[in-house]
Amino acid sequence: MTDRSNDDILNILVATDIHLGFAESDPIRGDDSFNTFEEILQIAKRQNVDFILLGGDLFHDNRPSRKSLHNATALLRKYCLGEKQVEIQLLSDPAQSFAHCEFTLVNYEDPNLNVGIPVFSIHGNHDDPTGSGNLCSLDLLSAAGLINYFGKHESLEKIEVAPVLLRKGKTLLALFGLGAVRDERLHRMFRDHNVKFLRPSESQEQWFNLFVIHQNRTKHGATNYIPEQFLDSFLDLVIWGHEHECIDQGRAQFNPSQQFYVSQPGSSVATSLSDGEAAAKHVVLLQIHGKSFKMEPVLLNTVRPFFFHDVALDGSSLKPDDPQLNTKLELYLKEQVERLITKARVEHSGHSKQPALPLIRVRVDPAGGFDVSSFSRHRFQQMFSKLVANPDDVIKFIKKVEPHRKKLGPILDANELVKLRSADISSVRVEDLVRRILESQDKKFQLRLLSAKGLNEAVKVYVDKEEKEAIAELVERQIFKTQVRPRYLPRQGRVEWSGVDVSRHGWRHVVRCRST
Repeated sequence: MTDRSNDDILNILVATDIHLGFAESDPIRGDDSFNTFEEILQIAKRQNVDFILLGGDLFHDNRPSRKSLHNATALLRKYCLGEKQVEIQLLSDPAQSFAHCEFTLVNYEDPNLNVGIPVFSIHGNHDDPTGSGNLCSLDLLSAAGLINYFGKHESLEKIEVAPVLLRKGKTLLALFGLGAVRDERLHRMFRDHNVKFLRPSESQEQWFNLFVIHQNRTKHGATNYIPEQFLDSFLDLVIWGHEHECIDQGRAQFNPSQQFYVSQPGSSVATSLSDGEAAAKHVVLLQIHGKSFKMEPVLLNTVRPFFFHDVALDGSSLKPDDPQLNTKLELYLKEQVERLITKARVEHSGHSKQPALPLIRVRVDPAGGFDVSSFSRHRFQQMFSKLVANPDDVIKFIKKVEPHRKKLGPILDANELVKLRSADISSVRVEDLVRRILESQDKKFQLRLLSAKGLNEAVKVYVDKEEKEAIAELVERQIFKTQVRPRYLPRQGRVEWSGVDVSRHGWRHVVRCRST
């Protein structure tokens, strides 16, 4: 593709799940996300791309800190504003493509701004719209003229995905975007044919159709993911955000049944110590010419090194009945951790902003009769307090949860808490845990006023997005629905109030009052 005229080639830098502000209060890891975001913008400027395409979760928190907003604004201003001429032309109606924005136009066509590298972004599940005005952090950046926020759909029943139509020379690009929607809801909408893609009315076969989505790609439950076969086959390339594992360095993989390609670049910062996050982090340079495309991975050199290793004690030289098990286990695990630290030093990129202290996680499976209850993880991990960035969770002992466990009562005893703490809960979903607990309760402990569905959603928002007021807001909404309100009875010529009387001491009694 490089031998073709540059006037017809669209050059796009693709990145997803940047998670600005992740662990920003950590004295060691606090600047990791910002350093890598700056590297991404430097790559875009060095490669002279036509625009940057972000696949959601630019911010880690739904309500970013002032530090996160300041750093994002400063970096976007530093690298994306300037006198460089933008060579892409908007063909679609901006009032439709950016109807949800304060200013319904692309920022590089705003006469009050000098934009050198446009940024197009959808929202993810971490920075999705919420609260009064249904706004998110991307709305702030859009209003400031720093990004072009697209893919926001407010309807909960039906979605029409209209493309942003762009042209460079003879290359026509239909850019479809769908910001994060709760997976179960979107799964149902796709299943019921309530998601519709609006295609250009003319010369449909000449458009390159690029779709950006931020949803579960891996199946976590019957409806808690979006199967690729739900997507329309007219698409040429799908950029899949939300999944943090970088698959094949972000290169496109062909789906033979749907006849389109899928690229999963993954995140640019490790937000969990899981094996999927340990893959090398990349962004992708995408070139489009007509109906053909090329993807070139670019390794990120400022990402903190992360090495993950699984250890099965049953396959080691250790014996479960050895009276010196703890001493020998400590030596054995120390060798594993030191080996990974040495590997991190050897593979360091040499970039001045790549941190020297690596993330190390050794996941230990004690199956085979090994009793590790008396092993001191805290004492062991203190040996690496100045050698790794995560000294408090270097070692993780896992234990398979029994398939038929005793139902939890209204209160968890100490033994149950120990079992939950020792289990590997990295794959446990909050909504499943809440549902199981509620279903296990006796009738006298079951919810009466709050709905299980509403509480489930509130707890999930509280955990995933750190919305501290989520549960309180749920209670207030439910109180509003059930509290005293008037109802006019014309035949009787009076007004009747009915509802629940609320006091500081809890629910007291149902109130019925009448007024003539």
